Amino acid sequence: MNTATTEIAIQILIVDDEENILRSLKRLLMNEEFEVLTAISGEEALKVLSLNPDIALIVSDQRMPGLSGVEFLEQSKKPAPDATRIILTGYADVNAAIDGINRGGAYRYITKPWNDEELLRIVNEAVLKFVLIKDNQRLTRTVKKQNEELREWNSRLETLVQEQTLEIRKQNEELRGLNESLRNNFKNTIFAFSGLIELRDVRAASHSKNVAELSTKIAKQLDLSGDEIQAVSAASLLHDIGKIGIPDILLAKDPDEMKPEETDIYSQHPVRGQTAIDSIESLREVGIIVRHHHEWFNGGGFPDRLSGERIPIGARIISIADFIDRTIRKLNGDKAFELTLKKVKEELGKRFDGKLYPLIETPARELYDRILQQTGFIEMELNPKDLQAGMILSKDVISGTGILILRKGMKLHEKNIDSLRRSYQLDPSTSGIFVMVEK
Repeated sequence: MNTATTEIAIQILIVDDEENILRSLKRLLMNEEFEVLTAISGEEALKVLSLNPDIALIVSDQRMPGLSGVEFLEQSKKPAPDATRIILTGYADVNAAIDGINRGGAYRYITKPWNDEELLRIVNEAVLKFVLIKDNQRLTRTVKKQNEELREWNSRLETLVQEQTLEIRKQNEELRGLNESLRNNFKNTIFAFSGLIELRDVRAASHSKNVAELSTKIAKQLDLSGDEIQAVSAASLLHDIGKIGIPDILLAKDPDEMKPEETDIYSQHPVRGQTAIDSIESLREVGIIVRHHHEWFNGGGFPDRLSGERIPIGARIISIADFIDRTIRKLNGDKAFELTLKKVKEELGKRFDGKLYPLIETPARELYDRILQQTGFIEMELNPKDLQAGMILSKDVISGTGILILRKGMKLHEKNIDSLRRSYQLDPSTSGIFVMVEK
């Protein structure tokens, strides 16, 4: 075998309890470029391996006193993990040979008596396998070293660049943090505003949330831009904020039951809603949608009697979503949803934009099936400490002083559970928290 391509000194260990076999194999290999070591037992061979851990090839007989060939090869993996292994066995011991391959990690097995030419070929192939493994390991070490040097060089270069741009990065991180904080504060402010009317009108619990969920799904189906969808969502949550200025006696009435003078006062709430948020520049487009969510498609609505496409698309979406949620609340019962859809159809082209109806039924059914049919679940009142992630709120969570903390229908996770527990410590409610859990 030509080993000129490697610096490895090739050693072979032959293990057999018969001296004549050891001599025969050693004589057969004398013209090869190998150093041949021998051992007359598995125990002795393990000692040889402990002193020569880089042995390239182990050739072991299977039937030996003490450790069998399979047992020895299995134990040889620890001191010589990279060595190639061959097991010698008689024709009757094929099962042992297979065991040697499976347990002892043998590369091949050779039956006794062997063919000299075949044995030399197998030995050279096995040694070559070992050499390739060692060459690959050496190459891997070289590549690893070069990669480490390259990483070190890159690290130095990166440090130089970072030193020049550290202040810019710091400012960018601060800006990102501020922007994220502003976005979160913006969302939280909208949610807080949307909850104000619900403090005065118990019938409006979760109304804005339901309208926002349905309106957003409709807006997405219309392929509106991201900014337009965000405006629809915000306007949905804030569409009734102008009702804060309406007397309590009017809030308790249905608009269809109001006297003319009461209707005049009630009709002012979309304008009040726009005015309330117009001072916030980022909410001005939202305010326009809020102003027009009571306009009718045929021009019979308020406050400006706009009609058709002159009504902002966001206002047309919220108009129909608002009607659906309020009607379902009035009707209640198993047929509430179907009856509500029937009423919507009756108003298409008059109160509502007819092209929106095909986009409504599926998201509306999904929303109100979830709200109206809590099948497979039971409601439980729990102490905040007993809440678990995955539970769904079955009632709004109101603090002891009447502040809305979380809305009905929200799924609990670790973050909002921690928030609930803190709120109950600061402003405890007289009741527990109502959740839906699987039966």
